[in-house]
Formats: sequence, structure tokens, C-alpha cells
Amino acid sequence: MELETQGTVLLLGEAEGMVQSLGNSALRDIGSPGWFRQHEYIEKLNMQAILNASATQDEYVKELLVTYEKIPILIHELISVEVWRQKIFPVLCKLEDFHPQSTFPIYMVIHHEATIINLLETIFYHKEVCEAAEDTILDLIDYSHRKVAMLAARSLSGDTPKHDRLIPEDLSSKSSLQELQQQAYALEFDISLKALSVLRYITDHIDSLPLSGLTRLLNTHNVPCLLVQLVEYCPWSRLEKGQLQKYEGGRWYPVPAEDHLKMTKLDGQVWIALYNLLLRPECQQKYNLNNFNKSQLLKLRGFLTEVLIDQLPNLVELQRFLGHLSVSEPAPPKKDLVLEQIPEIWDRIIQDNKGKWKAIAKHQVKHAFNPSEQDLRHQARKWAETYNLDVMETLIPDKPKCGSCGSEAAKRCSRCQGEWYCKRECQVKHWQKHKTACDLMAEAIKKLKEVQMQT
Repeated sequence: MELETQGTVLLLGEAEGMVQSLGNSALRDIGSPGWFRQHEYIEKLNMQAILNASATQDEYVKELLVTYEKIPILIHELISVEVWRQKIFPVLCKLEDFHPQSTFPIYMVIHHEATIINLLETIFYHKEVCEAAEDTILDLIDYSHRKVAMLAARSLSGDTPKHDRLIPEDLSSKSSLQELQQQAYALEFDISLKALSVLRYITDHIDSLPLSGLTRLLNTHNVPCLLVQLVEYCPWSRLEKGQLQKYEGGRWYPVPAEDHLKMTKLDGQVWIALYNLLLRPECQQKYNLNNFNKSQLLKLRGFLTEVLIDQLPNLVELQRFLGHLSVSEPAPPKKDLVLEQIPEIWDRIIQDNKGKWKAIAKHQVKHAFNPSEQDLRHQARKWAETYNLDVMETLIPDKPKCGSCGSEAAKRCSRCQGEWYCKRECQVKHWQKHKTACDLMAEAIKKLKEVQMQT
């Protein structure tokens, strides 16, 4: 069929080979040729998984990852690159003798975390994926909690990205490392939003969690109260010069007045997670509704308006629960003797590499992030194959949106091919903001064509 031909990044046999080859990477090997090859595989698997899910096709990427028991591998790789970003990347940026020809390889490592969490968000909708994670689901719960807690803390302080996320401006100077740090900080916002969705899907599959999974959600991390903070401060929404904007797909969009009360996907994820964690019988038996938790949860009553409930009717049950909670004294949680399972991946990586951060950074500068001209040309060809713009456009089920006003767009920037506009006036208005990214992309396209002509 035409849709299947246009919407295929990988054939079944190719996907199977890539899935079978996935393995755990040592922190020291991040950025190596073998690591980048695995990154390429995961990137392509992510694209195909999105295509299959959005087109309601056979989700063979999900099936392969479950069949070959690779979900724990993905979770390990997710946390491994998270540790790298926190422990190695800051050291790397401070090395005086590090003057890379291009910082793009480092950017790809930073982006790797976003790729994996995006893949997990796509496939964790399915119960069998949650079951296939086995004990590493505890590590994923902890990871998601770290990201969502960071999201809540940043929203509490008013610290959300001020601009759309862009590729670093200059890929060849020391200042580009500082720019890269800013990009990593902005990318963290996107990653946290994906982690929120993963957390919601985990709450959909509570009956598939190991014994201590529910304990970690409710008592160790007190996720219900954390979600109340997100309802209060809504970090994916902001006022900019009196205009309401909402964050979606890596950028801020203006919201028309008639849509101000319309629930976004992220709003829905928070409310569904709260519904699962507060109304499921097994959760009510375990959650400690002490005075603090009760006072926090009752804040939700002010947000449960008729307009909201009309959009998500199941919330009327949550409204009743909160009404009952406000006039009653809840029973103490049921105390069971549970042998607490402890997440292992983060602690194991930290312990194995403790005191080696600078040595690892220097090793990666020498062997990974200072490639020769020949290696850069080879990488350019591989990235061009992986990040094919025509294929990536098919990953978006909705029509492109104008980079200026957010309306449906039909015209694309002829120079960089990377931005869309609904009319000429919007393109002119947006030019000062778009110019840097446009120059960079146009130069990258030019260099890529030169590489292709010489091979």
C-alpha cells in the first residue's frame, strides 16, 4: 500500500537485526563508533515505532523489543546517558585543551536521551511492554520521577525555556560548548515532558508492576502530590506579552482565545495519572492520606471545572472522591510486609565510575569527540541517512504549523527546508528569530552535498 511504502523507515527484517544487536554500553564507550551505530539503530527504531503507532499499523518494533527482551536494555541506556550528561558533560566543557572541529557529535549524545525516552513513550502504552521491563521498571519509575520533579521545580521558580529549542549556532568554537550547555538545558524540558507521559502509562499498568513498584510511586516518591504541583503551575503553558502560549513538539505556540480552556495532551496525562493513583483500589490501600497529602490533593477541587470534566468525563469520579475526602477521615493505609526492591542501574553506574569522571572525559575527547576530517565526513553521511527530512516529515500525523503564528502551514522555507509558514507576512515577521537556524541548516545541507559529490 502507498501509505506503508511512504511510512517505512525500516523493513521488518532490518528492524529485527537492529533490535537483536542492542546491548548495554559502558559509560566510557559513549561517543565511540560502536555507540554511535547503536544510537543510529535506536533512532531509526524510534521513527518506525512512531510511524506504526500513528498509522495504526502492526507495531512490529514494539513486538521485537519485547520478544528479544530489549526493554531493560533501553532503560539502562537511558539512565547511562543521563549519568553522562550530569557527570561527564560538565567536565568535558571545562577541559582547557578541548577544541573540537565540530560539537555536533556531542549534541547527538545529548539528544540520545531524548530519542530513547521518546521511543519508550511510544511503546509504553502497551501493557506487555511494562511487563517486559521486569525489575528495571523500578529504575524507570525513579528516572521519570527525577525528570518530573525537575519539571515541577523549574515551573515553581518560573524557569521554563524562553525560546524554541534550536541546534547550536556555531559548531566549531569554544563558545559553542557553552551554547551546547544551554541547548542541553532546554532539551531537558522536552525530556521531562516525555517522562511525564511514560509515568502516566506506568500508572495505567499498576497490576503489572513488581511488588515495590506501587510503593515507590505512592510513598517513596509521593507522585500524587508531585502531580498536584504540575496542575497548579502547568509548566507547558505561559503568558508572553499578554498572549497565552502552550508548549508542544519543541516549541511554543500562541493559543486562540476560544481554545484557552481546551485540555492539552499533557494536561490529560497528569489528570489520568492522578485518576489511576487515587482511585484504583490497590492504590487506596497503600497511599498514606495524612494531613499534608490530604491538603495537597484537595487543591485539585478548584481545577475540576465543568469545562474540564466535559473533556474528560471520568474525572467526575475523581471529583466525588475529593468531595468525600474533604468531609471524612480516611482509613490508614494497609500495612503489608514487603521486601523492598531497590533500583540498581543508576547506583551501579555511579559506583563503577566513581572518581573517574575526568579520566573518562579525557578519554572521550581523545577517542570520540575530536574526530578527523575523514571521520567527520563519514559521520555526515551516516547522519544524513538517519535524519532524512522527507522521512521525518511523515512521522508527524498533523499538518505542519506556521513557525510564527502556529496556524496550519503549507509553505516551507526554500533555503533550509526546515521551517513552515502559512503566509509571507509570517515568514518576514519570524525571520530574525529563524535566521540563525536557517543559516546553520543551509550550510549543513551545502556541506552534505559536497560530501555526497565526492563519494
